[in-house]
Amino acid sequence: MPSGSPRPDQAGPSRRLISLLALTCGVGVAGIYFPQAISPLIADDLGVSRGAAAAVVTAAQFGYATGVFLLVPLGDRLAHRRLVVTLLAVTAAGLLVAGLATALPLLLAASVLIGVATVVPQIIIPMAAGLVPERRRGAVTGTLLSGLIGGILLARSFSGGLGQWLGWRAPYLVAAAVVVLLAVVLAFAVPATTPSSTERYPALLATTIRLLRTEPDLRRSGLYQALVFAGFSAAWTSLALLVTGPAYGMGASAVGVIALVGAASMFATPIAGRLTDRHGSDPVGLVCMLGTVAAAALLTTGGLGGVPGLVGVTLALLLLDVAVQAGQVANQARIFALRPEARSRLNTAYMTCSFLGGSAGSWLGVRAYTGLGWNGVCLLVAVLAVLALARHLVAMRRGSAVGAGGLAGGVQGVEERA
Repeated sequence: MPSGSPRPDQAGPSRRLISLLALTCGVGVAGIYFPQAISPLIADDLGVSRGAAAAVVTAAQFGYATGVFLLVPLGDRLAHRRLVVTLLAVTAAGLLVAGLATALPLLLAASVLIGVATVVPQIIIPMAAGLVPERRRGAVTGTLLSGLIGGILLARSFSGGLGQWLGWRAPYLVAAAVVVLLAVVLAFAVPATTPSSTERYPALLATTIRLLRTEPDLRRSGLYQALVFAGFSAAWTSLALLVTGPAYGMGASAVGVIALVGAASMFATPIAGRLTDRHGSDPVGLVCMLGTVAAAALLTTGGLGGVPGLVGVTLALLLLDVAVQAGQVANQARIFALRPEARSRLNTAYMTCSFLGGSAGSWLGVRAYTGLGWNGVCLLVAVLAVLALARHLVAMRRGSAVGAGGLAGGVQGVEERA
């Protein structure tokens, strides 16, 4: 292990600390998902079209991708405790501004700020990976991702229900207070760590780009997640337009209820982590991609309307959530094994790809829904999933060919030539 990096002991951090970090991942990321449930309420209150209000989702995800690229590399350069607490404080400020915004441009700007600052989970996850023994890395990553997923999915339930009751501003204001409280707790709870790198900030950013160029497993992991997360974002962003539109005529709280059912997917990620530890990332990733394709097909039932349509689309989104988030466990386990001294920068490259895909998916999803209806969204999700699956099958076939031929360098050598 490189000098200065966190030094895992035999036991690793306590379960209580891992649970607190998982909670932080969920609360930290929730703010960028509020608009997926309440964008119709925002549109009605600010007097803009629903398509324009949905741009708040794209702004938050674009901000998140920017924050991942610009700020997460600092996890290799700065002490984690100070960095995490500072970013939570900035997140709280952004949530407060969003909750008080009286015009769409200010809300868009606040959403970008929230997205940029709420990258705390992407600092915590590589930090925790460096604090635990390798045999526990997949399981701990899965636990932290279950907290992250819980935040993503319950954020929609929270914002949809509270927004329907008290208005769209309430979720932002309540979340701002919770984030401040969490920042105070973490100021004492996060363990002291020594930065693993002494490189200057420009060099950290350059390393991130260089890792994408030199690590083929990082490139394909980023591509997989960009494609499937684009489909994930397209489906969830368009869902509010579907259920509040003429086909169902329901309120924003309906999105929250569907998301509450989908929150069951958070229990799948620790299982995915253990399976990844046991069988490797590629087999788990294959199953997840097949699940994403199946979810795209099941999503078409949303066009039926009535109870059958709601049941079908809810089950489809649950399957989509499980497949996408479990696939992320496999992808991150793959990349964290590449360069232990540069885990934050590896995660930076990977998550930048993911959320650039997510922001593009949100934008494309609204356009697909506007032009082709719900079936257009389903087609978009399916095409993106099939592209990821096709690339993965090529990688696995080439890896098998290398294994059968006994060539030196294994799968990685083949991927470097791909």
